[in-house]
Amino acid sequence: MKNVLFLVLILLLGCQTQQKESPNPHHPEKKVVFEGLNHPWSIAFLSEDEALVSEKDGDLVKIDLVSRTKTILKGFPKDLTDSIRAYSIGDNSGIFEVLLDPDFKKNQWVYFSYAAKKHGEGRTTKVVRAQLENDSLVNHQTLLVAEPFAREYFHFGGGMLFGPDRKLYITIGERLYWERDNPPMPNAQNPKDKRGKIYRINSDGSIPKDNPDFGEGAIPVIYAMGIRAAQGLTIHPETKAIWFSEHGTIQGDEINMLSAGANYGWPNVTSGKLRSPNYKPPKLPGVSFTSPVWFWPHTVAPTGLTFYTGADFPDWKNNLLVPGLSRGSLWRFRIENDTVKSAEELFIDDRVRIRKVRQSPQGKLYILTDEDDGKLIQIIPKTYSNSQ
Repeated sequence: MKNVLFLVLILLLGCQTQQKESPNPHHPEKKVVFEGLNHPWSIAFLSEDEALVSEKDGDLVKIDLVSRTKTILKGFPKDLTDSIRAYSIGDNSGIFEVLLDPDFKKNQWVYFSYAAKKHGEGRTTKVVRAQLENDSLVNHQTLLVAEPFAREYFHFGGGMLFGPDRKLYITIGERLYWERDNPPMPNAQNPKDKRGKIYRINSDGSIPKDNPDFGEGAIPVIYAMGIRAAQGLTIHPETKAIWFSEHGTIQGDEINMLSAGANYGWPNVTSGKLRSPNYKPPKLPGVSFTSPVWFWPHTVAPTGLTFYTGADFPDWKNNLLVPGLSRGSLWRFRIENDTVKSAEELFIDDRVRIRKVRQSPQGKLYILTDEDDGKLIQIIPKTYSNSQ
């Protein structure tokens, strides 16, 4: 009888040990895989071990995750302006998105957005594509210049994504800090103004024939309007809908679904408050505004979001992961039928400003931290050893 009880005890202990050693999908932890990045903004994986990273206050670089080395790409346009070169407090300029062509392996096209300067006129958002040849950018082609150039260093946007239709989607901010600085027709509500919009173009910069029509004199590259300061864009893995993050003012941070011809309301409607409390936007009879899918009651400053499709966290399948600059937050949303069913804030005991969440080709999950010594951090399942 004693032998039987001893055997049962051994089996039970074995089961407990087996459970402790298996990954727990509810307990993610951070693993730094690369350091020494200068306020990184975006990452485009060339393979599991190599990636292009845009440094907002630095350069467009290639990193090797095995050797832990960083190589500055040659041939970046000379009209770049950023915080270091401009010496401006609160400066939002620099290099923004870096993106690979859907057919990159065949054509080597790399797309990047940045704050471009024009002598005597200021700066604006510019989108360029070039071919990657070894460690150099060659055959530059300008796809978009979001004129006018202006003195303000705010709300460039610069987020980019190739949609399911293989069109290039680009976010452009309204470029103002105070709402009171708007002209009589606000930038974001004027279809003849390039600011405060989301664009849709072909990969060569030409205009798709099926873009929405915003009326006579409207800029034909506009896909949606009423945008304040959107940055992140991502695709739902099942519905193929495009979702984007939006910076509010005093609160008012949002998550939206992108629709052709939609008007997201800024500055006429917002889920937060205006910085200029006495500002009264003009009435726009007959204009309907699209409501956000989600908004926060506090400031998050959401950035480069993504839907999770990897294997490390099975319970997170198709969940939306949203990083934030304010308070260094990382959020996980469970979504059903385009509705947020639950929201969880991760790493509340280990906060750091996060600019981007991305997956590698094999589905590994990474975040980019917005710091002087910026890091690429892998999010991995926490495991338990026998000693625990």
